[in-house]
Amino acid sequence: MPDALAVEVSHLCKRFGPVRAVDDLSFVVHPGRVTGFLGPNGAGKTTTLRCLLGLVRPTSGTATVGGRPYRALDRPGRVVGAALEAASFHPGRTARDHLRVYAPQLGVSDARADDVLQLVGLGQAARRRVGEFSLGMRQRLALALTLLGDPPVLLLDEPANGLDPEGISWLRGFLRTLAAQGRTVLISSHQLSQMQQTVDDVVIVHRGRLVRDAPLAELVAASRPRVRIASPDGPGLARLVAARGWHVAPAESAPGVSPTTVEVVDIDAAAVGAAAFAAGVELHELAPVDAGLEALFLQLIADAEAAAPPRGDATTSWTGAP
Repeated sequence: MPDALAVEVSHLCKRFGPVRAVDDLSFVVHPGRVTGFLGPNGAGKTTTLRCLLGLVRPTSGTATVGGRPYRALDRPGRVVGAALEAASFHPGRTARDHLRVYAPQLGVSDARADDVLQLVGLGQAARRRVGEFSLGMRQRLALALTLLGDPPVLLLDEPANGLDPEGISWLRGFLRTLAAQGRTVLISSHQLSQMQQTVDDVVIVHRGRLVRDAPLAELVAASRPRVRIASPDGPGLARLVAARGWHVAPAESAPGVSPTTVEVVDIDAAAVGAAAFAAGVELHELAPVDAGLEALFLQLIADAEAAAPPRGDATTSWTGAP
């Protein structure tokens, strides 16, 4: 494997007409670590990755690998392995033949195709036609292709899509092994619960802008306290929350929430219990909630949305942007 290389995005901007898909975005992805690239649909993740791969020309700013644009890399396929979207496979080709098509372009032997198929758990399926593969097997084959040139940098979009629980567990360990070898691994994903068990660092974007760039452990340690409250007296609970001015967490982060159940942040359980007792509101549940990545993500996005410019601003017309 070549020397480890960092991925750096510096003041990156990309406009599509009046739409700013990426807006002054900066972050660094370090070798030897797995970095999660997170954001809602339309946040600018795919556009950023396309800029990194030279598929989209930035309006301004830079996106580099080892300090160089992708187009300036020597044998870029041996430097960056990328799987951004659902891969296209000829259904009549075998998995081995699919990789052998690309091997000469990367300057590797057919034996390397066999090696990477073994690495991703498709060794026994090497001579099966891809048209017979499940979605999970196709995902493994796409990953095998990214590894064909033994690159130090991997850019992966939703690599766990279609994998069963066993496959997800395997992928988690596999990605950590690749990072331990000194590779730079960037994963764009919406599967937050799986990402929490995989990544070292998190880059969160919203409306093309950076929301947070931090080690996951640091993000969790600095998370806001959160308490789940349930009461048979829905109106009384609502009045209590309003009277105290408690900040209610985004509903998506609290499965099963009903009018009689809420999650509040920036307050501890003891203070909530005391306030409910004083107000005569009966509680059936009062419990601190662990700060998972999904909850942190939703809260950060909600905060970013609240601080964003009005919708009439040109920077917010991003719906449907690449």
